[in-house]
Amino acid sequence: MSEVQTKEKPAVLEVTLTDGRVVQFAGKRKVLKDTIIDESKIIVDSDRVTFLEGAVSFQIDFRNGETRKIPLPLSLLAQFAGHGAEQKFGDELATPADKPLSDEDAVLAIDDLAATITAGKWSKGRAAGSGAVSGAHVVVQAIMEATGKDLATVKAYLAKKLESDPELSRRALYDSFRAAGTKTGAIIARLESEKKAKEAKVNADAELALI
Repeated sequence: MSEVQTKEKPAVLEVTLTDGRVVQFAGKRKVLKDTIIDESKIIVDSDRVTFLEGAVSFQIDFRNGETRKIPLPLSLLAQFAGHGAEQKFGDELATPADKPLSDEDAVLAIDDLAATITAGKWSKGRAAGSGAVSGAHVVVQAIMEATGKDLATVKAYLAKKLESDPELSRRALYDSFRAAGTKTGAIIARLESEKKAKEAKVNADAELALI
């Protein structure tokens, strides 16, 4: 009988910082980063937003107890916002090495995040449907083929489905359409088989005659 190995939780170090706050560092984490927003220094008036000096600060806590709070100068606020956007959208494409994204998967993930951001939401959270999924594009293609619907309609359906069920992850939803015996599952198998055939470096049938 094989023993089931349970993954040990990382050790947690509780540190009292120089400003009196007590924070926890898990495992090998050496720094904690946070964005501090002082809403009293942000004035919203109709279609205009005014930021006062010190409205946004960057805080970083160190494992040795040191902490720094750095106010972002107003003159660089737009640049910091742009840099944060680059990081945010870049993080959306982070996937395990064994589940790489195709170019089409990456575009689909960025479009999904852009729709979320444009709606005024920071994120749905990975458990609630955010995050790129390897093979997502072929699933969308299969749904389009099976239903005869266009891309915009299918994407709207998927977004609505995820929004209506917080417990349903994007990966779980897409995997459901891959299930054996389903119409989309058969289409996906065919599409992926056709893609592999196109990527083949040699003609396997022709090579058999040479062996």
